[in-house]
Amino acid sequence: MDVKRHSRPGAAPSALADARSRPTSARVADDELLDAARQCVLAVGVRRTTLAEIARTAQVSRMTVYRRFPDVRSVLAALMTREFGGLLQRVSESGDRAAHARDRIVHLAAASVGALSADPLFRTLLDVDAELVLPYIVERLGATQHFAEHVLRSLLEEGHRDGSVRVAEVAAQARSVLLVVQSFAFSLRPATADVDEAALLAEFRHLVEAGLKP
Repeated sequence: MDVKRHSRPGAAPSALADARSRPTSARVADDELLDAARQCVLAVGVRRTTLAEIARTAQVSRMTVYRRFPDVRSVLAALMTREFGGLLQRVSESGDRAAHARDRIVHLAAASVGALSADPLFRTLLDVDAELVLPYIVERLGATQHFAEHVLRSLLEEGHRDGSVRVAEVAAQARSVLLVVQSFAFSLRPATADVDEAALLAEFRHLVEAGLKP
């Protein structure tokens, strides 16, 4: 039956018609829901983003979102992992032409700081919901941090082999570089309020380089 044809003139589309016009959960990719979540976070911040709003933005039913993600926290965790993990992957690939592993690590560290501090989602998170970042600084490491550390470990091991990186315990080296990068990424904007950003990043590169040089 054509629901719209049998509706009263001027009447709003029925809930049945609306439901039929929405994609079923089987046809909706996770990335579509995460794209919608990203739009919501950029518009109103993390705390004000709801599953209902994500569903409206994605033009799907709320049940479609519920079937994929049990709550907002799980959606946002998947979003952050996708966005920041993808950003770090792109940055890592941009250093493929480095002369040796140490140069690539320095490039990766500096490029990561610049890319994260300029990323709209990262900036919104710090500007609107900075308290949500605190657990990943003082309590535990998140999936993106573990991913970055995994990349660093591989590069450090390569640097040990090619002689460009000072030989030390890989886990401690990777964690140390991660913490330095994290500190600069979180604080770059306030830190450059009265210090030239290019000069500060140059010092950052020197800091990482000197710490890894044999």
